[in-house]
Amino acid sequence: AAAAPSRRAPCLLRRASTCVSAARESQRESGAMAMVAMTTEHKKHTIVLVQFGEAKESRTYVDYEDVPAALDGVCLLFEQNLKAAHPSIKSITYDVSDLFGFIDRLGDLCCLVFSPPSNSYIPHNREWIKAQVFDHLKTQVQG
Repeated sequence: AAAAPSRRAPCLLRRASTCVSAARESQRESGAMAMVAMTTEHKKHTIVLVQFGEAKESRTYVDYEDVPAALDGVCLLFEQNLKAAHPSIKSITYDVSDLFGFIDRLGDLCCLVFSPPSNSYIPHNREWIKAQVFDHLKTQVQG
């Protein structure tokens, strides 16, 4: 079952706005707005905002060079969670439904993707992330 949009997302976005503003300012100061990494569709700086539980103190963020790296990062969060939950098991297999269950159980998850035309970050919710992760994994399997 798809999770309803979280009411906590605006709070998480407000709290992260300082990080986003600092990132933009840093890019402006370094003259990096026209970075080569942002010239293709997938090469957009991406910030993943995650809240692991109900406690606000469990909020954190991770930034990535582009959307595919951020999607790999979300998968890595899940894999790290699996390893922590099952430390004695050397090899754990899972499918996309397990990954999506983890994403749905998070207190909150969203990402901000840099948009060069608007010179701003566009927010995306967990449903968008799940769709992107699915396409990303499918591309890896086919490619």
